[in-house]
Amino acid sequence: MSQLKVVTLGGGSGYTPELIDGFIRRHHALPVSEYWLVDIESGKEKLAIVGALAQRMVKKAGINMTVHLTTDLEAALAGAHFVTTQIRVGQLAARIQDEKIPLRYGVLGQETTGPGGFMKAQRTIPVLLDVAKKMERLCPDAWLINFTNPAGIVTEALAKYSPVRSIGICSGANSMMRDVAKAYDVEREAVDARFIGLNHLIFADRIRVLGQDRTDDFIEKLARGTGHNQLKNVPDIGLPAEFIRALRLYPLSYLKYFYLSREMVEHELDALGRCGTRGEQSLAIEKHLFSLYRDPTLCEKPAALSARGGALYSDTACSIISAIHNNQREIHVVNVPNRGTTPDLPDAAVIETNAVIDASGAHPLSYGRLPLAVRGLIQSVKAFEELTVEAAVTGDRNLARLALSSHPLVPSVAVAEAILRDYLLANRDFLPQYAC
Repeated sequence: MSQLKVVTLGGGSGYTPELIDGFIRRHHALPVSEYWLVDIESGKEKLAIVGALAQRMVKKAGINMTVHLTTDLEAALAGAHFVTTQIRVGQLAARIQDEKIPLRYGVLGQETTGPGGFMKAQRTIPVLLDVAKKMERLCPDAWLINFTNPAGIVTEALAKYSPVRSIGICSGANSMMRDVAKAYDVEREAVDARFIGLNHLIFADRIRVLGQDRTDDFIEKLARGTGHNQLKNVPDIGLPAEFIRALRLYPLSYLKYFYLSREMVEHELDALGRCGTRGEQSLAIEKHLFSLYRDPTLCEKPAALSARGGALYSDTACSIISAIHNNQREIHVVNVPNRGTTPDLPDAAVIETNAVIDASGAHPLSYGRLPLAVRGLIQSVKAFEELTVEAAVTGDRNLARLALSSHPLVPSVAVAEAILRDYLLANRDFLPQYAC
């Protein structure tokens, strides 16, 4: 079996031990012999800490894998088979700004939904397109597996502006199916579901448990509060039972930002004074994690890592990489160009849906018309995403204005203009395309 070279950009991330654990557990099917963790100069200290833990984990596992730590991106990319991305341009300090600025105007501040997703995309897309250009030269046959948020928007930029083969992933659908499994006291493998939508805006409309259709039964469990999907980074505010029954779809918990927008903003404003934004909470969790990672006797991922909400990324990422490498034709939920999956969105638009994964990539399964109950919401947010991509690539302020003004959670053009002004000022060091 051929040996693999895998590269992770943002290697100093606190999530990295999840990936290491995933590759260790799958080493029999996914023989990674070279694993390169890459970060920037300002991230060298975290890279050294996480990298040392990764090396200890590999040593304990007794597998043939060498973990390299570097800030030399080109050396890492040369001859790579898979490149995974988990970068955060501006680090958590930029995320905290993304969250706080909209709240000044009574608008949701969240990492991927609404203005926060717009701003993170503006910082991130130019960087990853530059990475893709380097991949064209140094590893043209490699796969870029992106789980840098906002994953759908970033993947759309890569799909439209780079020939590099890329797939976007998120653990949301996996989390939803695990919650179904929990509701029926079965293993995750006993559950499958059909998903449609956009990243952090997906719905399941067919849910099967042990081969039996449980859609209506599970919707009723949701309505009664005995089944739910609650991600750690989304406030635990429930949707009304009557609405769940009317919708007759299983929504990812991020949909509460749209369906309970006033309540969610009020919650965020209250949390701002009590415990800070989710970014500030994540910063505290990260500090605790790195205090654990520094322990030279630690040789496995700590249980505290699950508090960051990334516990399923290793399963999602490693399973998809394995499906490509081993040509397994497995069905996974990924971010991929529409390509006729639904006639209600452009073919080039990246959606999140079920796809067959094999050696040639992701092949989305035909879906048909979007459910009427959510069609308008999905189309509206997709228009925002398309404008966001074009703004990030061109640095055109007018496109940026249009993007923010078009988002369903931004109440007026004046508010969009104020948020954009504050964002551009706060992020001027990370936005060369805007010539700030």
